[in-house]
Order: sequence, then C-alpha cells, then structure tokens
Amino acid sequence: MTEEIIIAGFGGQGVLSMGKILAYSGVMANQEVSWFPSYGPEMRGGTANVTVILSDNRISSPIVNEFDTAIILNQQSMDKFEKTVKPGGVLIYDPNGIIHPPKRKDINIYKIEGTLIAAEMGNVKTFNMVVLGAYLKAKPVVKMESVDLGLQKSLPPRHHKLIPLNLAAIQKGYEMVEKVQSA
Repeated sequence: MTEEIIIAGFGGQGVLSMGKILAYSGVMANQEVSWFPSYGPEMRGGTANVTVILSDNRISSPIVNEFDTAIILNQQSMDKFEKTVKPGGVLIYDPNGIIHPPKRKDINIYKIEGTLIAAEMGNVKTFNMVVLGAYLKAKPVVKMESVDLGLQKSLPPRHHKLIPLNLAAIQKGYEMVEKVQSA
C-alpha cells in the first residue's frame, strides 16, 4: 500500500500540522513516511501545502505530481490541486472558503463542514483535526491508535492535555463527513 496525499489551504489552518500528525501516525504504524511542506514567506494568510506519503515500501522520492488524495481547504488550492488527483482518487474539501466546488466526475468527492463543526465544538483550532477525521473515514490508512500515538509524538508535552480534544474532533469529522460523489 502506498498513499500519496496533498493537503492544501491557507497558512494558519493547520495544514502543516495535519500533515505532520498524519506522518507521525504512519511512523507509529511502522510505515515508511515522507512529509514535504511548502509555504510562502508570509505563512499565516498565505497558501501552504504539504505532501505526505505513507507506504509499506521504501519511498523513492518525496516529490509527487499526481495524488491518491487531495484535502483542499481554500479556493486557490482547489484551482491548483483538483486536477492533480488521480482518476478514481479522493478529494476532500471544506466548503467554507470554496466558491467553486470540485467539478471532476472521475474522482470520489467528500465534503466536511470542518469550520462549522470545530466552532460548534467550542474550539476553532480543532478544525484541522475534524478534517483529518473526515480523511480517515474516506481512506482508513492508519488506525486510531496510531493517530493517538502520532499526536503524542508531534505535540510538545505541554500540549498533551489537548490530545483528548483533538481525538474528539477527529471522531466528529469521521462521523460527519459526507460523500458527495462516487467515481
């Protein structure tokens, strides 16, 4: 199994953190992992994306041009990365900030109201974990135990008290994701 993922949105949405937690989750599941971030000098408010590769085999390159899954969190990223999803692949998006929803008919499309769900949970900073939960429902590439361990590894010890909140947000995203279209 090899899963090549692009996560893209604005800086400050937790794009890089989501990728890092997913990568650590893969490490905890004894997978080969690549985490390759890309962001502009402006960080917050500018575009950011990260490529994550999880594999049972050695990864030859972190550079990928077509993805099994795209997680899209803003319109600029939709415009740039929708076309890079492999036919039959998965595109997950949060409609908040998306003016033109995905148009392709040859991919599986999922929608998650991550912004709204995180606000309803009382902590908008859990937005990226809600979206991660949606991804794990669409593509269960790592088990929840590995995600828990991945959170412990990626968060500094002073933030470990937030792990239950993050796991609750992941679970909520897992439950609330909506399949919009099948390939």
